[in-house]
Amino acid sequence: MRWKGRKQSAHVEDRRGVGAGPKLAGGGIGLVLLIGVGLFLGVDPGTLLEAVETQQRASPTRTPRQRALEDEQAQFVSVVLADTEDTWSDIFRAAGRSYAKPTLVLFSGAVQSACGLAQAAVGPFYCPRDQKVYIDLSFYSDLQNRFRAPGDFAQAYVIAHEVGHHVQTLVGISQKVHREKSRVSDVEANQLSVRQELQADCFAGIWAFHADRTRNLLESGDIEEGLNAASAIGDDRLQRQAQGYVTPESFTHGSSAQRVRWFKRGYELGDVSQCDTFEERHL
Repeated sequence: MRWKGRKQSAHVEDRRGVGAGPKLAGGGIGLVLLIGVGLFLGVDPGTLLEAVETQQRASPTRTPRQRALEDEQAQFVSVVLADTEDTWSDIFRAAGRSYAKPTLVLFSGAVQSACGLAQAAVGPFYCPRDQKVYIDLSFYSDLQNRFRAPGDFAQAYVIAHEVGHHVQTLVGISQKVHREKSRVSDVEANQLSVRQELQADCFAGIWAFHADRTRNLLESGDIEEGLNAASAIGDDRLQRQAQGYVTPESFTHGSSAQRVRWFKRGYELGDVSQCDTFEERHL
């Protein structure tokens, strides 16, 4: 991707190294004071120590090289976010609407969102309650090494997919799906989740269409990286890796083939109206 030197978003919130809870000031003295206050209030010191250890694990010490790499990744996601802002602002404007830009939160280890406490292990996610995208940049190492989906465009696809969920929230799709899921069986609710996720993949393809044709952001091989990433995180592939077999009724994001198909559809057509997964009979 031709991303270096391009505009960065003003809507990035950096919480890396902060952890999901309050930090202890003063090192050992702070720990002693905390335990003393806990004893005074009748709180089990073991519980407090466990909370401290969890917070410390969520904010590991990074080497200068690791910090430099993460800082470059932070700049990268900021550029990608800014480009999605341009794409969706243009699309909303053409429809006579205004695009409310989401905030992207960088965190390390764990993070507190309006949707609750989340660990880095859950991967990048979007919280509709505060309209923020959350990502621990260590996920990109997992994307390359665990999921075998390397490349900067594979990383960009992840951001564009979560922004797709933001678009769904702005136009009321997320709210409608949430209401409908509360009225149906678990299997039917999973099917609704799959349709919602595949639409976000299609929206990611819409962004790629505009980034490529309007701003010449993409390079040769980028789309293949995105398709590889979409395939790598399909429910069938992840289930086969984790448990050795596939249970389609428990899918929540769609199969590898479905995710690839809907991303390609968005990229090749560039038309939001072609991303209506909820009316499609065969996903």
